[in-house]
Amino acid sequence: MHRRDFLKSAALSALAAGLPQYATAKPQTTARADQMILLWMGGAMSQTETFDPKRYTPYTKGMDTKSLLCTFPTINTAVDGIQFCQGVEKIASVIDRGAVLRSFVAREYGAQAEDLQHIPLQFKWHTGYTTPSTVAAPYMGAVISRLLGPLNPDIPAFIEIGRSEQTANVFLALQAFRTSGFLGSEYGSLMIPEASQAGAVIRSRLETGRFENRQKHFKELVEASPVGELSGSAQKESLLNSLESAYRLMKSPAAKAFDLSAEAKPVFDTYNTGPFGRGCLLARRLVDAGARFVEVHVDFENAKGWDTHDDGHNGQAKMKQIIDGPVAQLVLDLEKSGRLDRTLIVLATEFGRSTIGRGGSKAKTIESPKNYGLHGHFGAAASCLFFGGGIKRGTVYGKTNDEYPCETVENPVPIHDLHATIYQLLGISPKHSFEVEKRPFYVTKDGIGKPIQALIG
Repeated sequence: MHRRDFLKSAALSALAAGLPQYATAKPQTTARADQMILLWMGGAMSQTETFDPKRYTPYTKGMDTKSLLCTFPTINTAVDGIQFCQGVEKIASVIDRGAVLRSFVAREYGAQAEDLQHIPLQFKWHTGYTTPSTVAAPYMGAVISRLLGPLNPDIPAFIEIGRSEQTANVFLALQAFRTSGFLGSEYGSLMIPEASQAGAVIRSRLETGRFENRQKHFKELVEASPVGELSGSAQKESLLNSLESAYRLMKSPAAKAFDLSAEAKPVFDTYNTGPFGRGCLLARRLVDAGARFVEVHVDFENAKGWDTHDDGHNGQAKMKQIIDGPVAQLVLDLEKSGRLDRTLIVLATEFGRSTIGRGGSKAKTIESPKNYGLHGHFGAAASCLFFGGGIKRGTVYGKTNDEYPCETVENPVPIHDLHATIYQLLGISPKHSFEVEKRPFYVTKDGIGKPIQALIG
């Protein structure tokens, strides 16, 4: 990532919409957490292959497709009565510091269908809203950045790690992850595509004279652009603030937090399972330095990673190797430093999986190991994990059917209730609203989100 791209990423996340006159009310609940790390499993992680195990059925040529619920044996965890699937033993060992939600419902209708697509559901998860909409909905990280502000003024309040531009040509991809919507670009994310390169980017230094000259030209560019012509002074000021924030970080001692080379090799090696693992290490360093909201992506790329169009069993096994160690180590490191109690970690995905769907699994029988796995898009159940930050530890919430198609049968959780739980833990009322076009825009859709009290300690 070049220095120019770094500066642009802080300034260009929300050019599309003018700023409203929005409410300035402070958060209205008692915060249980000051910071948040979102571990995003882009591509739709299979719930019955990870944190909601079902009957294990080994591969047999000609087996009934609907008989296949899980391709991994069940393992015990640190909490009696909670079981996971083989391959996440390290996460299982720390679930006594967290809770499991097994009944996230991405969509209540057509929950097992080919039109259940990744990007619209990723957008819905990150904003709480669906498209099309007359209002540019802000991302959760932008809302938190706007309402809570930075803990350390030199560290951006909202940082994304590990998301590339692989899906830049897919409908809604940029909006799903980059937009700060009507809040303005200063509340958008600082993007770090690869954690191991973050230190080199931040070490880049601009001579003072060059920066003043660049800022002058940037102001001229803003005035000459459609933003300058059509938008009010608030949005122009927001754009300039985002550039100045990026420059301030580059000159601050806090920039050392971005440098993974400062980590001891044994620690680095524990996290070094790939871009996601290194992202978890960077997230830990940034939280220690005062970042408010950090998202670490398992980057979504069509038919790769969690998006198992075929060979689902082997695909899920590889993904679990990538996340298991880093997620567990992140929990343990934050606990050791004393930060876990005030840091909320959420591991989530856009929807779940079922056997019927893509990759040849529409057939009634499974005739090849390449079809052995959970390949179908499934909106009626998905699993999330929570750690630290006011969560009631050792808890399981929600239940899914033990037979095909394993839909939610107890305590379904729509996105507005999931968001309400997160916001309440951070001290933000789920009914908080901004005034946009002379009407309220709520942080949970229509202000109807209700926190899941059973998950709050």
